[in-house]
Amino acid sequence: ASAFAPNANAGLRYASLSTSYSSSSPSALDMSFKVFIDGEAGTTGLQVRDRLSKRDDIEVISPPSDLRKDNDTRKKFINEADAVILCLPDEASIEAASWVEADNDRTVLIDASTAFRVDETWTYGFPELSKEQRKELETSKRISNPGCYPTGFVGLTRPLVEAGILPEGTPLTVNAISGYSGGGKGLMSIFEDSDDHEPWGGYGYSLQHKHIPEMAKYSKLGKEPIFQPQIAAFDQGMVVSVPLHYAWLKEGTTGKDMHDALSKYYEDSTFISVMPAGENAVKDAGLLERGAFLRPDTLKNTNKMELFIFFNDDAGQAVLCARLDNLGKGASGAAVQNLNIALGVDETTGL
Repeated sequence: ASAFAPNANAGLRYASLSTSYSSSSPSALDMSFKVFIDGEAGTTGLQVRDRLSKRDDIEVISPPSDLRKDNDTRKKFINEADAVILCLPDEASIEAASWVEADNDRTVLIDASTAFRVDETWTYGFPELSKEQRKELETSKRISNPGCYPTGFVGLTRPLVEAGILPEGTPLTVNAISGYSGGGKGLMSIFEDSDDHEPWGGYGYSLQHKHIPEMAKYSKLGKEPIFQPQIAAFDQGMVVSVPLHYAWLKEGTTGKDMHDALSKYYEDSTFISVMPAGENAVKDAGLLERGAFLRPDTLKNTNKMELFIFFNDDAGQAVLCARLDNLGKGASGAAVQNLNIALGVDETTGL
């Protein structure tokens, strides 16, 4: 889809297949890192490439188009790169990760699929989870990029679990709506090249969505939520919502307590912001469209995430909401953020 296609050559330099690299640090001569995007023609790959093309500290190495699916060529580029971003289906990512040579302790792999997200030998690429998580990412050679929906869910619930407000094992539901770009090029084509598409669609009715395991693990709830994902007729953006009954929470908890816990948790975050507490404050800040609607697409093409808490203390109910770009903080933006951390450059570079 043209909406996501970068300028094909802007800022990109291509390396030959015979080029050899000896260090993960940029040389004093060219001061650039070599990055290979395996799967650069896909939705996430295109966005990663577009973000990197504007940088002078990154050299994107890319095989000729007729060799992009050639396994021998891909293996060579994987082992010549300082960092590789895998934008592939799960099985293809598993295969590609196995091609790192035994004596290659230099190349950083960042996987955008679900293949390694709950694998203990890979580092989960959500640096805002904790200071320890960020430190681990600084030295990790195997990083699993979080899913878009889990980014919202974990971002909302982990701070409340850590604060002792939300008990481990609480059986939650998560309701989320995303732009159709989350379905990749196939779904994008249906929505952009045809009028024969749904205005809205719920899915995941097997209750086995592949994002559920990481939600349970990295929220620290240890309990898989009931997940109700949906897509609608807009291209990018999402809102992830988690309803709460106060009866499930630490006794005496108020909406302000939850807002304070979220605010403290992310007080030093560059990309995650906690918005004003409650509907009236959010409305006064002009954050509700027409004074009523929480739009899902306002953070399009950014690596930002906004967290909201709407609550009614008298009724003992609250709804937590995360707003983000499913292709930004939910995919390509997070991949570039993790790349920056792993390469030791400023986290915000290119973002």
